[in-house]
Amino acid sequence: VLGAGEGWAKSILFNSVARAQFAEFFARPDTFTLGSCNGCQMLSALKSLIPGTELWPRFVRNRGEQFEARFALVEILDSPSVLLKGMAGSVLPIAVAHGEGRAEFASAQQLAECERSGLIAYRYVTQAGQPAQRYPANPNGSPLAIAALANADGRVTITMPHPERSYRNVQ
Repeated sequence: VLGAGEGWAKSILFNSVARAQFAEFFARPDTFTLGSCNGCQMLSALKSLIPGTELWPRFVRNRGEQFEARFALVEILDSPSVLLKGMAGSVLPIAVAHGEGRAEFASAQQLAECERSGLIAYRYVTQAGQPAQRYPANPNGSPLAIAALANADGRVTITMPHPERSYRNVQ
């Protein structure tokens, strides 16, 4: 699908049956969703169907104009994410593998409101534990070192790096 995750989202948004099914799923109070990498791009493009995501960005080409593949450090923040409950303050290595991972907000005001809302689930950090503002610690150039977001009720978490690839301490 052209456009990575945004292409997937368009195949849902432009199909009335799929669109209705996805909207129904996200409206249910007994579900949760994790979108990693292309799934993150897809879900951010589906924000019109997901309650509590009005402040989410879209994900665009990395500032360095290249695919990034390595481990980076992230700090889990206090957010509504049900998947990260009780993990705030943890600093973890996480696999990065993307070419279009930079969070792009419609405006500086939207970015500031997203930060104030507490929707940022984790961010890239330096070895010293500070928010990573520069490459390579911030592999894509996202503002505020954003690596993951949650929706307002915490049932949907999107992450550009890959937590599912980081499952053993020896990695």
